[in-house]
Amino acid sequence: MFQNAWPALLLLALMVGIAWALKWARGRMPGLPGVPGQQGPALKLLASLSLGPQQRVVTLQVGQGENATCLVLGVAPGSVTTLHEMPLPPEAATPAPPAPGGFAARLAQQLVKGPGHAR
Repeated sequence: MFQNAWPALLLLALMVGIAWALKWARGRMPGLPGVPGQQGPALKLLASLSLGPQQRVVTLQVGQGENATCLVLGVAPGSVTTLHEMPLPPEAATPAPPAPGGFAARLAQQLVKGPGHAR
């Protein structure tokens, strides 16, 4: 009964062992993507504008503080092109708090009142 199952179980154990070994090696080898402790520059999406079904203009903030840079990128299928690059002013690098009369404030107000208290 188990004669036919042994090759399948052996192959399954071999595949699990290979997966475990790859995961173990990934944490030990420098330069591999996704390795903890090796992070690139901080990226933050500032804006995105669709120009067509597959074309976009994207504005990114790269880095933080004094080293922050603003990149304007053209994104199309199969290519990303730098359109403009400039240093980001320090005051623009810090996010502005939401406006007091914005959506978040109105939503919080409605949640406190409850659903039966509509204006």
